[in-house]
Amino acid sequence: MTFGEHLEELRTCLIRGAVGLVIGVIIGFFVARPVVHLIEAPLRRALGDYYISRGLEAFDAWRPRREGGPGLPYSRAEVVDAVERHGLSFDLREVHPGRLPGGQESPFDEKEFDLDALEPILLWQPLARDSRVSITTLSAQEAFGIYVKAALLVGFVLAGPWILYQLWTFVAAGLYPHEKRLVHLFLPVSTGLFLAGVGLAFFFVFDFVLAYLLAFNEWLGLDPDPRISEWLGFVLILPIGFGLGFQLPLVMVFLDRLGIVEAETFTSQWRMALVVICIAAAILTPADPYSMLFLATPLAALYFGGIGLCRYTNAKQ
Repeated sequence: MTFGEHLEELRTCLIRGAVGLVIGVIIGFFVARPVVHLIEAPLRRALGDYYISRGLEAFDAWRPRREGGPGLPYSRAEVVDAVERHGLSFDLREVHPGRLPGGQESPFDEKEFDLDALEPILLWQPLARDSRVSITTLSAQEAFGIYVKAALLVGFVLAGPWILYQLWTFVAAGLYPHEKRLVHLFLPVSTGLFLAGVGLAFFFVFDFVLAYLLAFNEWLGLDPDPRISEWLGFVLILPIGFGLGFQLPLVMVFLDRLGIVEAETFTSQWRMALVVICIAAAILTPADPYSMLFLATPLAALYFGGIGLCRYTNAKQ
């Protein structure tokens, strides 16, 4: 093919990929609302664990203000049972006994107010209704923007295999017939690796990354108040970075079969490759060590798996 024909092929592939993305986004508008709730779930779960853990620490550290004073109204086992089995959250407070229902009221006198007379109580509520685990918006139009971003996310995930197919088709246009067969072999594997990377990020990595970030908030003495728009930006970056990174073994095999980089070169330069993988993982993920390590570790495994795959395909020739 001439250079102009390659450009024409690229234009055709881009148009097809864009059409697929538009169709995916249109579908996304119909399912964006449950997708937003699905995206919120890891963050709500992490916030719930964070505040329950802090509540249990306060529960364990509480001591009566005076010797022989009233103790906590529940045992730790009862609190843990209520949290784990019934989905409740709690907040430990102290009140004057006269302010409790059925208590003997006494007039409040600031000069005679006795701190030692305060008694502990636990305020219970369903975890789903706890305001501390709610995710906020700071403007009226932000919710609409979140809805559109969720539709775009759905569209990209749905159209991802089709876009990868168009990219491989453009590559195949400049190959010989025996090389084009690689494209048809790589396409389903490429799609599977992309979805595996997205699934790993969403269903496994998010929990560890959020636990680390919230623990860092606790170490600094800060209470998190996350915004849904910022969290959605995080959700967009991490799974897509994982999905693209998981294409590594296919790229390696493709370069080897074309004779651009041989399997022996991949083997001899593995130390440099690990450095490049760590740099790429830092670029493709947000600025926290957990997400970088969770991407760099499988990429390193995929790199060595790619070396084995290159040698296997070469032995089959």
